[in-house]
Amino acid sequence: MKKKKVLNPVLWSPSDERIKSSQMYNFIKIINKKNNINIQSFTDLHIWSIENKANFWSLIWDFFDVIGSKGMEPYIDPINQMPESKFFPYGKVNYAENMLSGDVSGPAIIFKSEDKIRKEVSWKELKDQVATLANFLKKQGIAKGDRVAAYMPNMPETVIMMLATSSIGAIFSSASPDFGVEGVLDRFGQIEPKILLTTDGYWYNGKEIKITNKVIDVVKALPSLQKIILAPLLGIKVEYNDDRFINYNFIQNQFSTNKISFKPLSLSDPLYIMFSSGTTGKPKCIVHSNGGILLKHLVEMGLHSNAKKGSRVFYFTTCGWMMWNWLVSGLLLKSTIYLYDGSPFYPNSEVLWNFVDNEKVNFMGVSAKYIDALSKENIYIIDTYKLKNLETIGSTGSPLIHESFDYIYNNIKKDVSVASLSGGTDIVGCFIGGNPLSVVRRGEIQGPILGMDVHVYDENANSLKNEKGELVCIKSFPSMPLFFWNDKNNEKYHDAYFNKYKNVWCHGDYILKTENDGFIIFGRSDATLNPGGVRIGTAEIYRQVEQIEEVLEGLVIGQIWKGDTRVVLFVRLNENSSLTEELMDKIKTKIRTGTSPRHVPAKIISVKDIPRTKSGKIAELAVRDLIHNKPINNITALANPECLEEYKNIKELNA
Repeated sequence: MKKKKVLNPVLWSPSDERIKSSQMYNFIKIINKKNNINIQSFTDLHIWSIENKANFWSLIWDFFDVIGSKGMEPYIDPINQMPESKFFPYGKVNYAENMLSGDVSGPAIIFKSEDKIRKEVSWKELKDQVATLANFLKKQGIAKGDRVAAYMPNMPETVIMMLATSSIGAIFSSASPDFGVEGVLDRFGQIEPKILLTTDGYWYNGKEIKITNKVIDVVKALPSLQKIILAPLLGIKVEYNDDRFINYNFIQNQFSTNKISFKPLSLSDPLYIMFSSGTTGKPKCIVHSNGGILLKHLVEMGLHSNAKKGSRVFYFTTCGWMMWNWLVSGLLLKSTIYLYDGSPFYPNSEVLWNFVDNEKVNFMGVSAKYIDALSKENIYIIDTYKLKNLETIGSTGSPLIHESFDYIYNNIKKDVSVASLSGGTDIVGCFIGGNPLSVVRRGEIQGPILGMDVHVYDENANSLKNEKGELVCIKSFPSMPLFFWNDKNNEKYHDAYFNKYKNVWCHGDYILKTENDGFIIFGRSDATLNPGGVRIGTAEIYRQVEQIEEVLEGLVIGQIWKGDTRVVLFVRLNENSSLTEELMDKIKTKIRTGTSPRHVPAKIISVKDIPRTKSGKIAELAVRDLIHNKPINNITALANPECLEEYKNIKELNA
């Protein structure tokens, strides 16, 4: 007799009141009325969104009162050409116009920088500052297609610059100030921005972190820059011997206007350039569309996250993570967005919950690693903070393990929807996530995102259930990238997503679909590192390590460890060196300053040799598979497979 699988237990169910007050419920009522059908559940709604693509995306436009014109067709979907799909191909829309439309009162943005600054930006102030900055950009000759970059903390001026940029049809890109000079140049150096918004520094763990020297080095290495706008946060008095520097407040005074015109754009005109992790070299520059992001974020924030006028939405993120772009889209729904810059553990481990409680936040988002860290410290929130207004806790960046679900419901809040999310920079959104209609089961993501035809494939493109496989999406969706910057014949684009399965988006996540149509993720299926939910490319680490004279070469992998992934760096040293504590500190400091603190390995281990392919490439996957007791698929491609014997019994990998 076949043993029946045990379902993960239900930890939370939405009340009838919660369901009926959600925008998703109202959306279903409109669909049922217009089509004379009877959708009853989220599963029914998702199936309808896939099988009725034209009606679904057209209704999303209408339901959220998108400003613009649809054109004659909702989409063009060429047969066997998924990347060539066009949504509302004859339509016109402007992302910034939809953010800033309407007569809305109260705060648009609330910003907090640790315990140093709290600042509110009203909707009127937001519109006026965007109008003024757009006026300045146009007077500098910035036009459609030009690039504008921000090397900034998570502060209001960054949002304002993004909106001003998109209002005129220029392309925005951002990096957080914890990136080193080389990390910034690896990104901005490829896209050649004409304008750079930056600052003097930021606070972290109660300390001032000055970045003025890094800014000077970045500016020197970017000859494309016409102007550098300085928006100080620390208030450091700095004299730059460069007449291209101009103060943000000076611009707001000298170019002041409350009039703004929005450039009508095709839905497939570029909005953002975002960056891959840089696994095999410099990060790929992923170009995202004006209309695609608009439509995708309306679905995810407006329906799945239930953001609406007056909602208070917060995600703990930096400007170097795609969740920043996602958070900012809360303005589309006329929600107040909350920006927090600094350490989530300063001055204590409860600081974010104090923030959420005081600000009466409705949606709070964090990384799964943050929840795990709280759990390990046994931080007890539930009796200290009532969190009366908090309806949803979002989590992404890495899988939210079963025990973290337990921790949230036992130690934080019992009546809350835990929305575990999974997607990526590649789509600036999610394939799977939470929704306000379904129960929350222990360890599971609730289901697919509307409009996303998500499956789990085996190696032969067979759809799986209750078996691990590749996360794929078999039909087009609006936020697929337009292209990669400087990608000849779209070769890198095709290889990134469509190389494994013909005309099917393969995302590179190792995943399982459960019996109740939920999902469990087991990590990345490629070599990209993912510690604490932050995607890290090995090439960025190698670049720093190889500049250290004692190190001949290195190999870095992600090791699954205690429900997360930790970075492990193997180094081959020169004959006169040994891996002392001093050298390990030197390596970590170099990686931290040259890239970011997130790139610093948890373990550094000395080895005699590094496995490589016959073409000379370092064989990361072979080592990663070996230490996880998986078969090595490419051993015949190795030039020196005998060196793997050393890796089999490394004691440090078990501590």
